[in-house]
Amino acid sequence: MTLTEKGLPPAAARRPIPPFTDEHERLREAIRRFVTTELRPHVGEWEDAEWFPNEVFTRMAELGYLGLKYPEQYGGEGGDHVHDAVLAEELTGAGSGGLSAGIGAHIGIATPPIWKFGTEDQKQRFLVPAIRGERIAALGITEPGAGSDVAGIRTFARRVDGGYVVNGSKTFITNGVRADFVVTAVKTTEDGGHQGLSFLLIEKGMEGYSVSKKLEKLGWRASDTAELAFDDVFVPDENMLGEENKGFYLIMANFQWERLVMALGAVGSMGRLLERSVAYAGERTAFGRPIGKHQAIRHKIAEMAVRHEAARSLTYHALRLFAGGEHAIREVTEAKLISQRAAYEVADDALQIHGGAGYMKEYEIERAVRDTRLGPIGGGTDEVMKEILGKQLGL
Repeated sequence: MTLTEKGLPPAAARRPIPPFTDEHERLREAIRRFVTTELRPHVGEWEDAEWFPNEVFTRMAELGYLGLKYPEQYGGEGGDHVHDAVLAEELTGAGSGGLSAGIGAHIGIATPPIWKFGTEDQKQRFLVPAIRGERIAALGITEPGAGSDVAGIRTFARRVDGGYVVNGSKTFITNGVRADFVVTAVKTTEDGGHQGLSFLLIEKGMEGYSVSKKLEKLGWRASDTAELAFDDVFVPDENMLGEENKGFYLIMANFQWERLVMALGAVGSMGRLLERSVAYAGERTAFGRPIGKHQAIRHKIAEMAVRHEAARSLTYHALRLFAGGEHAIREVTEAKLISQRAAYEVADDALQIHGGAGYMKEYEIERAVRDTRLGPIGGGTDEVMKEILGKQLGL
């Protein structure tokens, strides 16, 4: 029964929270159709193969989705970060964290530094073909002995005539197996640390560069995650991204958007898990009535809805500030912190509601539990987020 039929005034229509406009909502509808018809039907196969084909990138390039926020002069769509935010949310509709991660690594964390800090030559050689889906990108920061502590990076680039010779390794690199180039953090002084980091564009085919192994993971199975090795790799001067020894600033500039994209993905994932759980609770019966009529299930779903809305509201608030060019470190950090743990908890609740069915592939709930568990670790652990917030609060 509608509100009018109940004799109540009609509720105000639910409008997209700013900065989304009608244009963004049309984009959302188009991306949702693409995800539903061209990605989602193949996800089971890609999860089993622990790989999705590069044709996904080329198809997305045809549709303009790899360059939504990039200028038209480089083959982009001339949009902004909000357009990319819509994509980050809607990709979760495919039901594969690994697929979202692989695409997100290319457009969300590996190519933005080239756009922001690259020379015109670098943009033409790397960004333009990346937007066309012809060259796949990865970001190489994490090492076996250095994750959130980027000052502990040990991969060393020794200055030589005409460039650098790189030795070291990287691990947990999304797109690491398939990447045509890796935006790689290296130390360019013996001491390294915050004042001795730089970035080099290391390309597949450079002598001494190899993929040590493809890593087996709990979740994100459709994405290729690799350990990379650099054994006396010569990298020419023209592949230095930004200024030498200023790489820490590049890392910090990139982190905000990476963490915001993770929060947006978590919000999208929670929304879909909530929808699936509500529908299942209305269909599944136990003790002669739908399980949604049982108080314990209703309460669990209510808690899921609150977690989703709290994360959504804080994430959209951070997006508004970020898209407006404001200093949003605190808000982005808060959004990342609340959304990642909430997404895992919502997935776990959804699994409990679905019972044994939740473990079946066709329900995708078990995959969501595995995929969302990385959220509180990747892109900066919960502990690192709390440290950042403590400093933002003056502690």
